Amino acid sequence: METFFQAHAFLVEHSEAPIRRSLMDTIDWSYRMIGIRGPRGVGRTSFLLQYAKEHYDVRLRRCLYVNMNNFYFQSRGIVDFAGRFVDEGGRVLLIDQAFKLQNWKRQLVDCYNLYPYLRIIYTTTPVDSGDEDDELSRLTRTYVLHGFSFRDYVNVKTGAQIPSYSLEELLSGHEAIVKSILQKVKPWDYFQDYLHHGYYPFFADYGSFTESLLKAMNMMIEVDVLFCKQVELKYLANLKKLLYLLATAEESAPNVSRLAEAIGTSRATVMNYLKYLEEARLINMIYREGESFPKKPAEVKLHNTNLMYAVYSPKMDEQTIMETFFVNSLWRHNTVCKGRRAGYYRVKGSSDICVCDRTHRTRRKDGVYYARYGVDVGRDNEIPIWLFGFLY
Repeated sequence: METFFQAHAFLVEHSEAPIRRSLMDTIDWSYRMIGIRGPRGVGRTSFLLQYAKEHYDVRLRRCLYVNMNNFYFQSRGIVDFAGRFVDEGGRVLLIDQAFKLQNWKRQLVDCYNLYPYLRIIYTTTPVDSGDEDDELSRLTRTYVLHGFSFRDYVNVKTGAQIPSYSLEELLSGHEAIVKSILQKVKPWDYFQDYLHHGYYPFFADYGSFTESLLKAMNMMIEVDVLFCKQVELKYLANLKKLLYLLATAEESAPNVSRLAEAIGTSRATVMNYLKYLEEARLINMIYREGESFPKKPAEVKLHNTNLMYAVYSPKMDEQTIMETFFVNSLWRHNTVCKGRRAGYYRVKGSSDICVCDRTHRTRRKDGVYYARYGVDVGRDNEIPIWLFGFLY
């Protein structure tokens, strides 16, 4: 136990998150079982350590961070360890990568039942393991940790404290919002950098950003997808090839039959693989209104623009990059569907938003907006696309 306390003290002392995540103030920390879900690279570990640093003196030993990568837990599990921690006065156990444990859901439920004065905060992948036992989900208050928004990135780079806005506020009052932001910063000065390397918190290490992101992408597939979905290792190359084909495709609408032929599998398997990649936050599947999985999506885009630059294809064009940014900025709080025309998206079933450049002709029509790139400010129903990065 002493070894774990020493490791905890060292990690907390040396942890320094680039930005205090807003999720920290959203969570109701009084719950006995709290789950933090998020893909690799968004800062799950830093989030736990930052919580411990803010709320618990390491000398009192009431809070302890442990990572399930440790071979001790692969052999001994977490239940008895949690009991020893409680016996020594422990009250909050931070369990990183809980899904790495065998029968991890059952073990956490046992901890919950055996130690009523212990609070457990655990992190896990967004990839669904598909377990039938949902007792843990009934006991857990689950929150999602996302990558950085453009607003987060601007705030880190400038020290500004610009708030987020709802979609309704943005659509109805974007001119006033832009004016208030411009009193503090010129966001477009940071926009291209964000598209390239601003979504993941490790952007500060710019020299090795792409290598770090490629490593995280491989881990998302090799560990999160294969491990949680119990996909055989021999199919790993198929999953990676599929992701590359999606990233470099000229058309955003996937040709499932052609993809199946290219990776040597069936259409049904391709559809399952698409779902796995979406759960891992490597792609976004966009459907037409009223449709959903298992139907074929109308569009497939990489989850965020940083992934596009990491994979890199000579066929990348500005329109695709901007549509990827737009979808990523909206999907977590809004339903985004494919519109009737190229570049159009229906958001929340009511507003049609067209992603377009500064030369695209616009028209004034109720419920139709234009997310323009290549412009700094907007007017009427024309909104600079960078502003959609301030939705969270």
